[in-house]
Amino acid sequence: MSDLIFVMIVGAAAFAWWSAARAAAERAESIGREACRLAGVQWLDQTVHASGLRLRRRDDGRLGFERSFRFEYSEDGVERSVGRLVLRGDELVAFVGPVGGEQVVQALR
Repeated sequence: MSDLIFVMIVGAAAFAWWSAARAAAERAESIGREACRLAGVQWLDQTVHASGLRLRRRDDGRLGFERSFRFEYSEDGVERSVGRLVLRGDELVAFVGPVGGEQVVQALR
């Protein structure tokens, strides 16, 4: 019986981890897409790519995950540029991307 409980706890933790990672990726995708739209550039590949994960203290002092993402955009349809954003929980804490996309960052902070 205790083995079953252990397996259920591990399964629940794995699902919670996956769900939080998916939610962060969806939020990063939304931010990247909106930043590119406001900057008038083409958002390439229609996705973001996870590029880092760190444990960081949140503003309330508790430990949480800080996830980094990258995305690609093009100003002229030929050259690819890389944008980066960092989420701590669902809060945007850093953004590097297309000029004009900073408006989105200010609106989402």
